[in-house]
Amino acid sequence: MSATETGAKASQPPASGPDGAAGAPVFSVHGLWKVFGPRADRVPGSSVADLPAEELRRRTGCTAAVRDVSFEVRQGEVFVVMGLSGSGKSTLVRCLTRLIEPTSGTLHIDGEDVLAMDKARLRELRRHRAAMVFQHFGLLPHRTVLDNVAYGLEIQGMGKAERRAKATEMVAKVGLTGLERRRPGQLSGGQQQRVGLARALAADPEVLLFDEPFSALDPLIRRDMQEEVIRLHHDEGRTMVFITHDLSEALRLGDRIALMRDGGIVQLGTPEEIVGSPADDYVRDFVRDVPREQVLTVRNALRAAEDGERDSGPTLAPDATIATAIEAVARSGGPARIMDGSRLLGVVDHQRLLAVVAGLRVKGAPA
Repeated sequence: MSATETGAKASQPPASGPDGAAGAPVFSVHGLWKVFGPRADRVPGSSVADLPAEELRRRTGCTAAVRDVSFEVRQGEVFVVMGLSGSGKSTLVRCLTRLIEPTSGTLHIDGEDVLAMDKARLRELRRHRAAMVFQHFGLLPHRTVLDNVAYGLEIQGMGKAERRAKATEMVAKVGLTGLERRRPGQLSGGQQQRVGLARALAADPEVLLFDEPFSALDPLIRRDMQEEVIRLHHDEGRTMVFITHDLSEALRLGDRIALMRDGGIVQLGTPEEIVGSPADDYVRDFVRDVPREQVLTVRNALRAAEDGERDSGPTLAPDATIATAIEAVARSGGPARIMDGSRLLGVVDHQRLLAVVAGLRVKGAPA
């Protein structure tokens, strides 16, 4: 097993539904390759498959944009794929709906083989089951906001009155009420991106696919759009696959993150797993400047409660961040109790909290 496979599979628990019960994943991807170049289908599984990118190009004329990638996207989660430019993340998300044809591997949505779909079934997938929100908004400049949002419904053959009513509902959902009659050129970048999001939502897809949708936006507008995604996910529980090159965005949005490099997944895990237990030096360097106290939870600093600590002091939930615990301990002057409902898991004190921030191994804390 390769180092990439080890990093991905070690962090990936079984898929589960929204109620926590085990169930079929929305997307299931195994051994997926996308190779560009002559005789691309001969590269996966061959003696040259593991060559570095430059050596592979020199010997075969091929570029492996996605290399032997495996993961599952669970129902109701925000699954983030991140990496630097050229890592393969945008190619990967386009493979999920065959906007780009994979070279080899298996790909299923709700247990159905995507690679076996005929043209009609593939159109249904793209129109109804998985909607894409692109970096470049792709709005029709001669159409109003309302008509842009309704465009996909028009293509589906929905009647004018029904699609305009649905579009009006989606415009309100993304906070653009009152701007329905404006054209894209009269909107800010953030407002245009909201139109693109509303257009995707109008089809009521099972999965929303985001391909670096906010990278062209100013920082404040970008943060507003991130808040919008968080709000929509909280309100609807819709499954999302989000592509980004921005680590802070990935940590903020993702339930789990797949970190890519040279077409492969280097590590797959929760934000806390990636920041707290980097798989290799590449990931370690990637997360080096992340404020650990904003990502890691108090589980990393737990110790057993001593006499007199069980019934006094502030209480925190197990998923409280280290930053929250530092504030609570500073205010109280003593340890904080970590409670899972009515059960005491342990306590955290200033010494252990600061050790976690400093990246030191805390004895007795989860590995």
